[in-house]
Amino acid sequence: MSWRMRVRHHTGYAYPTPARSSYNEARMTPMTSGGQHLLEMSLDITPGTSPLRYVDYWGTVVHAFDVHQPHTSLTVTATAVVETAEAVADPARIGWTELRRSRVRDRFTELVSPSRYVVSEPEVSAVGAELAATLAPVEAGRQAVHWAHDQLDYERGTTEVHTTSAQARSARGGVCQDYTHVALALLRSMHLPARYVSGYVHSTRDAAIGEQTSGESHAWVEFWAGTWLPFDPTSLAPVAERHIAVARGRDYADVRPLSGIYRGPKSECLDVSVQITRLR
Repeated sequence: MSWRMRVRHHTGYAYPTPARSSYNEARMTPMTSGGQHLLEMSLDITPGTSPLRYVDYWGTVVHAFDVHQPHTSLTVTATAVVETAEAVADPARIGWTELRRSRVRDRFTELVSPSRYVVSEPEVSAVGAELAATLAPVEAGRQAVHWAHDQLDYERGTTEVHTTSAQARSARGGVCQDYTHVALALLRSMHLPARYVSGYVHSTRDAAIGEQTSGESHAWVEFWAGTWLPFDPTSLAPVAERHIAVARGRDYADVRPLSGIYRGPKSECLDVSVQITRLR
C-alpha cells in the first residue's frame, strides 16, 4: 500500500534586536530512496536569499544560505509532496563473522563507533554482548530496538536536543531522538552498523484523504545486516507508508533540520510547526 502526503515544515526565529547576518543550512528535503519518492519540493526563505543546494556526506540534500542584511526574524518553510510505501528488504542473513571482518568494519567505521550523542556504556555493551552471543544479527538488531524502547518513557521536557544516549537512559525518559540514540548505542556495541534517520511520521494509521494533522519531526534507526533495515524504537510501529525520511547520519548532530550561526543578540525565540496531509 502506498500513500501520497504533503508536508509543510515551518521554522521561524525572532530576535529582540536585529541580527546583522546569519549563515544557515536547511535539511528539509525528503529523500527519494527505497519505497519513497519525492514528487514536489519548494523552500521559501525570508529575508529573501538564494540558497546553494548540495548533497552532504550522508546523502542528505542540504540548502545552504546566508543573510547579509539586518533582520529581526528568519523564517524557512519547506513544502514537499512525497509518495511512500513500505520498502521490502530481504535481509542477506549474514553472520557475525562476516560483520566483524575488517573490510566491513572499515566500510562502516563511523556507524559502529560512538558519536557526539551516542556514547559507549559498559552496561549497554554487556546487553549487546549477550544478544550477539545468542541471536543472529537481524534478530539481535530487532531485539536491540525493543530493548531501547523499554528503557525510556515518552516524556517531553525530560531531555533536550543536546542530550546523549547515556543521559537519556539516566533520566529514564525522552522523545524520539532519545529512543533513537539509545537504540544506536546498543546496535553499535554489537558492531552492527547503525544510522540515525530523521523525517516525519503521520500520526493516524487510517488517515482520511485530505485530512491534515499537526506533527513534528520524527526519528528512527536503520541497521545494516547485509542490507539496511529500518525500525522505529519510539513506537515499534513498522517503518512504512506513514514515515517520510529526510536525512541520515551518525546522530542528531548530522541531521538538524535548520542549523547555523548569526551575529546579533544572544536571545532568540523559536517557532516550529509541521502539518502533514494525506493526499492519496
